[in-house]
Amino acid sequence: MRIVIVGAGVAGCIMAKSLSKLPGAEVICLERVSADDQSDSGTGLNIGPNSVRALQWHDPDLLAQMDGTSFKWESWRTSLTDGTVLFHLPLAKVADNPGRRIRWSELYRVLRESAGAVVAYDCDITRVARSDSNPAQSTIEWTQNGAAKRLDRIDLLIAADGRYSNVRRAISGEPEIKHVGIAISRVLVSDDSGGLIDDYEQWFNGPNRLLAFRVPPGHIYVAGAFPIAPEKPIPDAMKAAPALRAMFSPASGKPSDQSVWLIDTICREAANNHWARMQEHDVLYADPACNVLYLGDAAHGMVPTLGQGANQAIEDACIAADHIVSAYLNGSRSPRAWLMAISHARSERVRFVMDFSLAASDTMMEGADPVAGSLHKTEADFLAKLSRVYRGGPGPDREPTSHPLKGVA
Repeated sequence: MRIVIVGAGVAGCIMAKSLSKLPGAEVICLERVSADDQSDSGTGLNIGPNSVRALQWHDPDLLAQMDGTSFKWESWRTSLTDGTVLFHLPLAKVADNPGRRIRWSELYRVLRESAGAVVAYDCDITRVARSDSNPAQSTIEWTQNGAAKRLDRIDLLIAADGRYSNVRRAISGEPEIKHVGIAISRVLVSDDSGGLIDDYEQWFNGPNRLLAFRVPPGHIYVAGAFPIAPEKPIPDAMKAAPALRAMFSPASGKPSDQSVWLIDTICREAANNHWARMQEHDVLYADPACNVLYLGDAAHGMVPTLGQGANQAIEDACIAADHIVSAYLNGSRSPRAWLMAISHARSERVRFVMDFSLAASDTMMEGADPVAGSLHKTEADFLAKLSRVYRGGPGPDREPTSHPLKGVA
């Protein structure tokens, strides 16, 4: 059995660690960057309560390693930039456990160390295609340290290569993209806030939103968001410090001390902000004919409003790895059967999370009322859906899978 994983990100590393233990299977994970290169992962993220549950179920040792380099995420507070508090939600009301706050670079370090030697670095993929000898199988070509390499007759190709997946484009075609009309910036800075910023918070001035939280060892993740015309690029003028200061400063009244620090920071870092347009694309876990499994953003690029992109990638990988290992050890060597089972297990769940994330973006749309929209997020319907996000998916209450590799480090 030949299994190739493309991308040593969140889903790819979890899959690589789990599948590399399969007796008799040839497993390799191909990663574009070098082993010590974290330059593409410099900001922060929240590992949600649902991801913590999934890891407690699938790989508690990996969760323990993450805990050594993260802070707990225990609350969500939303205010106006003048300091008016709209709501303050302890996550214990909608989750069974806290989440985690971590730097992307530290998360990748832990994941890649955990995956070990199965990951091959400095791999520049040059071609992905269906195999000439068997259309259910695939072939992949890449260069590594100047040497051309190729693997053919791949029984299972796992694409964990992100939102702009080259594998998905080559095998299953270009996904349909939906832009939602919101620009987002991200930056990670040293914590010189004097204690103003800690757990997850948002601040609104009209539909323009700031978001920030503290991560180890001594940094703050800051994100800005504001409406733009759908399908249009972000105007360069709106990325500049004067425009950013104007859009986040309250028209009447003095900004709060937190907002002053955030506005000064995002303006000072204007040249360093990482910009993107909020968008999503259609869900696809399995190619209809070729044995290719899509995970994470390659399967379901979603808007980041609830921070569920990486979290659903963790859920994907925990479910997919557990199913494949269990099926393999129980004698099922049919990748097509594995793909259908994983797609069935994940599609409804991830579609719900995507739809809810998009609906929760209402306060950042053109003409939005952030006060009414934020107060809506205190109502029973919203909290019930948020609880479904954080308490759903795989977890310790899920029926345990019995196989010899469960829990093996």
